Amino acid sequence: MLRLTSGRLGSLRARRPIAALTTSSRVRMESQQSHEVVETVDMSRPLYYDRLDTPLPDKPYTDILSDADKSLKQKEKGPWSQLTNEEKITLYRLMFYQTYAEMKEPKGEWKTVVGGIFFFLGFTGLVVWWQRIYVYPPHPRTNDEDWQAMQLQRMLDMRVNPVQGFSAKWDYEKGQWK
Repeated sequence: MLRLTSGRLGSLRARRPIAALTTSSRVRMESQQSHEVVETVDMSRPLYYDRLDTPLPDKPYTDILSDADKSLKQKEKGPWSQLTNEEKITLYRLMFYQTYAEMKEPKGEWKTVVGGIFFFLGFTGLVVWWQRIYVYPPHPRTNDEDWQAMQLQRMLDMRVNPVQGFSAKWDYEKGQWK
């Protein structure tokens, strides 16, 4: 048991100078490379946010109160029946930026999404049209209806696959399909 503790203590002593070295070298490297001051947000402090799934934010919307707001906050501690509707609304707006109805109200984002979809569909259509004209070769002559009709007649004249295939479905006496 004692050996295990001394081994752990030895490993901690071995790590200590390395940590000091890396910290000092990190400071030196940062001072050489960056000349900007970067501000970070302290996420341990309470933040205000409007979210439907979290009804009460960490802090009220308005932190700094005017004299009228302070007197209204003092009046809030008394009976609420003495408050007018305007005062109640003002107290609510000191605590929250939006109501649930305002948060749930459609923002019109769907217009941007649909507009973006139509823009990209139109752009894709232009690319396909440009490729048909300038990139793809012309259709081969074997795709023409005249050529296919001549090829069909040639296959019937040669009696291609007469038992169960193509020519078996042609009536040679009447000159039409069975």
